[in-house]
Amino acid sequence: MNVQTLDVRHLLCPLPVIRTQQKVKELIPGDVLEVISTDPGALNDIPAWCRVNGHRVLKATERDREVVVRLEVGKTAN
Repeated sequence: MNVQTLDVRHLLCPLPVIRTQQKVKELIPGDVLEVISTDPGALNDIPAWCRVNGHRVLKATERDREVVVRLEVGKTAN
C-alpha cells in the first residue's frame, strides 16, 4: 500500500476535486491518498466524488480551518 499526500490548500472549488481526480489516476487500487484543503466545500465534495467513482473514504475531518480527506483508491482508478 502506497500512501501519498495531495496539498490543494488555497484552491477553491472545483479545483480540489479536479486535482484529486488527477492524482488518483496516478495511483493503483488500494493506495491511500490524503487530501489537504482550505476550501470548506471539500469536506462534502471530495467524499461525494469518491462515492460516485468507487473510492472509499477512510476519514473526512476539518481541523484548524483545513479539511483533510483520506481515501482509499478503488478499482476504477484508471
